[in-house]
Amino acid sequence: MNTTKTLIVIVGPTAIGKTDCSIWLAKYFKTSILSADSRQFYKEISIGTAKPTPEEMNGVPHYFIDSHSITADFNVNDFEKEALTQLDHIFKSNDYAILVGGSGMYVDALCYGMDDAMPDPDENIRTRLNNQLAIAGIESLQEELKTLDPVFYHEIDLKNSNRLMRAIEVCLITGQPYSTLRKGIIKKRPFNIVRIGLEKEREVIYDRINKRVDIMMANGLLDEVKSVYKFRNQNALKTVGYRELFDYLDQKITLEEAVEKIKVNSRRYAKRQLTWFKKDKNTHWFLPEQQEEMINFIRTYKKRNG
Repeated sequence: MNTTKTLIVIVGPTAIGKTDCSIWLAKYFKTSILSADSRQFYKEISIGTAKPTPEEMNGVPHYFIDSHSITADFNVNDFEKEALTQLDHIFKSNDYAILVGGSGMYVDALCYGMDDAMPDPDENIRTRLNNQLAIAGIESLQEELKTLDPVFYHEIDLKNSNRLMRAIEVCLITGQPYSTLRKGIIKKRPFNIVRIGLEKEREVIYDRINKRVDIMMANGLLDEVKSVYKFRNQNALKTVGYRELFDYLDQKITLEEAVEKIKVNSRRYAKRQLTWFKKDKNTHWFLPEQQEEMINFIRTYKKRNG
């Protein structure tokens, strides 16, 4: 592809330092950032989503931060469409734009497109799965997906019942694993894409996660969870950091147990993120502090591709 427009994609596990890196690169290239973190979209939740503060943004325009309410119906297909529109706007005045996030499906939707062949929802199957969830619990959905699609079972957030049901539904309708269907025909984008992954030793990542959770609690995460308790059944809140504290508020576990579960589940989520991102052979990996090396890599890529 011969184009002057380039999307720089920054991916990696939670707490690795994607925010700082993306802002540094955005300042360097004098451009804007699109967030592909599927929880930072929502206005009502900030602490538990590690949303960048205005001070951290450092004057860099950000999109898909505080862009929607947790009561809004906003999915990955909507994100693909809105992000492409926003990129068109950014590319009118800049050769570069930056996409940053840890939600692999949202990153891939913008880079490669969603598969148009995905079937529409089946009301009968969805009713059966909702009943199964209510009677047998989320563990039964996890086991069914493990049987139907073991690949996606190891990638998905196993506590997200809506994602579990959708994956099972697609498997049952098509007779094929969800993980193979979502890797359909790649849509050609009218811009170059350079993917940068951030990584460190696993022990370092886990230590950063543990410290981040402690900081979140000190900054008022529990009060934030209390403020959205009435929306707890919204899909946006079925996520690490919120569901554990909902259990505490429901007196199912102690506060100490909830905090420890947040740390454990965050570490598991980071592992799944790395599994997802490592599969993409177009991603080039750096330490978060190797910013000059990233610049050189981006510049070299740009020379080769227009």
